[in-house]
Amino acid sequence: MNSAKLKEEVSRYADLIEAEMRNSGMWQDQPLRPEQMQFQQAFAMDTMAFAQWLQFIFLPRVREAVASGEFPSSSSVGAQAVHEFDGDENAARLITLLSEFDALFDA
Repeated sequence: MNSAKLKEEVSRYADLIEAEMRNSGMWQDQPLRPEQMQFQQAFAMDTMAFAQWLQFIFLPRVREAVASGEFPSSSSVGAQAVHEFDGDENAARLITLLSEFDALFDA
């Protein structure tokens, strides 16, 4: 996929992921507490819920990548979503979107 098409697709998925989080009630209106940003573990598992990480860390970083045109070589957020939301029927569409996002970076 060429760079312009990748930027377009990544941006589209960021919007779809945000919309799904809002529609499913996972979007948080209040900001994180400052100490929650002091995470040490992958996906900030030591300071916040996965949905919070998606909203406050993942989506802003994705949008920064779109703006800069610098994308990671791979993504595993879909796999983590499967683990985090296992059995949550309300998260099925979000898991699908995150897995499709990962596929954008498959070689």
